[in-house]
This record gives sequence, C-alpha cells and structure tokens, in this order.
Amino acid sequence: MEDQNAYSKPVTLKHILKFAVPTIAMSVFMSFYTMVDGLFVSNLIGTDALSAINLTAPIIQLVTAISTMLATGGSAVIMKKMGEKKAEEAREDFTFLILVNVVVGFAMCGLGYVAMDSFFAGMNLSLEMAGYCREYLSRYLLFTVPILLMNNFTLYMIASGKATLSLVCSVAGGVLNMILDYVFIAWLDTGISGAAIATGMGYSVTAVVGVVVFSRRKSLLHFRKPVFRLRVLFRAASNGCSEMATALVTGIITMMFNWTMLTYVGENGVAAVTIIMYVLMFVSSLYTGYSYGVAPMVSFYYGEQNQEKLKKLVAISLKVIGGISIVTVIASLVFTRPLVSVFAREDNPVYALAVTGNQICTIALFFLGFNIFASGMFTALSNGIVSAILAFSRSFVFMLITMLVLPALLGVKGIWLATPVAEFMALVLSAGMFLKYRRRYQY
Repeated sequence: MEDQNAYSKPVTLKHILKFAVPTIAMSVFMSFYTMVDGLFVSNLIGTDALSAINLTAPIIQLVTAISTMLATGGSAVIMKKMGEKKAEEAREDFTFLILVNVVVGFAMCGLGYVAMDSFFAGMNLSLEMAGYCREYLSRYLLFTVPILLMNNFTLYMIASGKATLSLVCSVAGGVLNMILDYVFIAWLDTGISGAAIATGMGYSVTAVVGVVVFSRRKSLLHFRKPVFRLRVLFRAASNGCSEMATALVTGIITMMFNWTMLTYVGENGVAAVTIIMYVLMFVSSLYTGYSYGVAPMVSFYYGEQNQEKLKKLVAISLKVIGGISIVTVIASLVFTRPLVSVFAREDNPVYALAVTGNQICTIALFFLGFNIFASGMFTALSNGIVSAILAFSRSFVFMLITMLVLPALLGVKGIWLATPVAEFMALVLSAGMFLKYRRRYQY
C-alpha cells in the first residue's frame, strides 16, 4: 500500500521533512486560531477582552485534555500495531477510540458549563472582565465535540500518510477563522462571542473532512466495526497521559500566571502575559508540529524493530531542533517590538510590560524544543510513564517552583524569568532520561 510504503524509504532529512513540514505548518496554523482571535479582539474591542481570552484558557485546556491524551497515545498504539502487521485490529481500535472521544466531548461540554460561573467568581474580576470571560467561553464550548474530533483526526491523518491533507484542512480552517473573525467582530459587531464562534467553526473543518476521509476503505486507517478492548483504552491513556498532563498543568500554570500578574500589576499584566504566551505558543507549535510529524515514524520503526532507522531519525531530529532554536531566539529578539505593537499601542501600559517580558522569556526558546521532542519521542515509543514524568515535571513541578520563588525574590521580573528557568531545569531532566533509555531503545 502506498501509504505504508512511505515508512520503507531511507531515513534522510528530505524524507523526514516530507512528514514533518506539513505537520509543522499545520501546528503553526492551529496556533494562529487563538492568535488571530487575540489580534482582532485587542484591536477592535480592547486589551481587557484580550485578557479575558487568556483567563478562559484553563477551562478550555481542561476540556480538551482527555482528547489530547487519547489522540496522541492512541496514535502510538495503533501505528505500533500497523508496524506489527495487525492492520484490521488497528482499524477496529481506531474506530473505538474515536467513539470514546465523541462521548468525552459531550461530557466535557456539560462540565464546562457547570464549572464556568464558580471558576470566574473566585478570581475577583471586574464585572466587565467577568462578562467577557463568560461570553467567550459559553460560545466556545458549543464546539467541544468538533474540536476534540479535530485533535484526533489531525494526528490520524498524519499517521495514515495524509499529512498534506491535514495541512490543507488546517490552512482552510485558519483562513476561515480569520475571515469570520473580521465578519463577526468588525461587520456584525458580535463582540468577543464572535471570536469564539469563528474559532469553533475554523476547528470544525478538520473534523468534517476527517469523517469523510476515514469513512473510505482506501485510507490506511478507516472506520470499521469497533471492538471494545479495555486494554487498548488503557494503553492509549497511559501512553498519552503526558500530553494530558501537559494540557492540564498548562491550565494550572496559566491560572498561576494570571493570579500573580493580577496581584503584582493588575489586569494590564494579564494582557501582557497573553501577548507573551502567543509568542511562546507560536514557537512551541514549530516543535510540536515536528514531533507530531515524526512520531508515527518512531512508532513504526520501533514496532518493526528497525534500530538503524530509529537511531538515524533521532539524530537528525536533534540537529533540526537545535537549528530551529537558534533561529527563533534571534527572530524573537529582533522582532519583539513589532510583535507586541500588533496587539497593543506604544502608549498602552501593556506595551512596555510585554516588551520587557518577551525579551526575558526568549531565553526559554533555547531549551523548549528539546523538551517537547523528548516527551513526544517517549510517547511514540509507548513509554508513557517517562513521557509523563518529563511533561509533568516541565509543565508543573518546575514551573510551580519558579513561580513561587522567583516573583517573591524579584517581583515582576521574576514572573518573566520563571519560564526560562523551568525550561532549563526540564532540559537537564530530559537529557538524563534520554541517556538512561538509549540502550533499551537503541536510538
């Protein structure tokens, strides 16, 4: 089969990029969904509304966390079975996991509406800010099921050798989001709710296309009569628990950032944090996209027991990530002011805060890519425990330590330094795990 023959080719940079470039572009476009919302909201509504988008992020990350776990962990399990020549069983598991995601989507949507009011009530926000938060989130939650399907179909398209189609869907969804943002906010004056609806409709493009594509038998992965295998659900959950942990603790850390900024600076500080997070999110999307692109290759070669290809894939990947790190650090420093000015004018107090913050947080870009790749690699190797340790330590333990200690010692500057210091601590742990398990996996 043509899709499976892609894994039989020699491992070269050109071959890796055929898998990775579409997923990098796709991941970048996915990061644009939130950034475009922020761009339109900050310029057409105001920086208070921009802060509201960030304040809703923890609930959104909670809603999508389980789906992220099943998508990443399930992809590793299914592609490992493909490498073991168990294609029909893999397709049954694929259909089963998609149905589980639909059920999870409805459940998390309901929980989101139930938790919304109590969550915002505990943040001591102004009436205007709380209103923005409720308005945005209530519209966003309507698209929970399509968003969860999008998370899954994106990875399964890649695993099926349809990375280009995944890219096309992401680009189409991103363009639709941009157009609808302008139509809803600028023309129809729907406010922040229009931004949420535009984002949801943009995400839905991949969900709709995925249903059509995976209904066709000619696809490497396609829908079959599902078989309930509890062990498959357990393996998918254990393999992907690091990604779920990342989503969950990212929400928790986002809350900590917001609360700390509200304490030290006020609501302007939350807007500044939002702008910095957009920059970090954009760069992270490069590494996440690359990791997603090569993950099926890692899983397939591991299932095939082809240590030579696995070793070469990892070696080339580390060089690619190192190169991206250098380029992004330079670009972030050079374009700090132009980037910030897109979201806030120079006479706005948010501008100065965000410029200073971005210059300091840029240090984290030296370490970020290696940490993301290490966690993704162990997930693809079906070692969810190590992946979870790396992701949880990086996203929660180290961030918690730096967020508690550095602001108390250095004030606002300590808030900005928290991310670079935490990423460096995570890099040390990632290097240790990489060396510890090198002999077992022969990479």
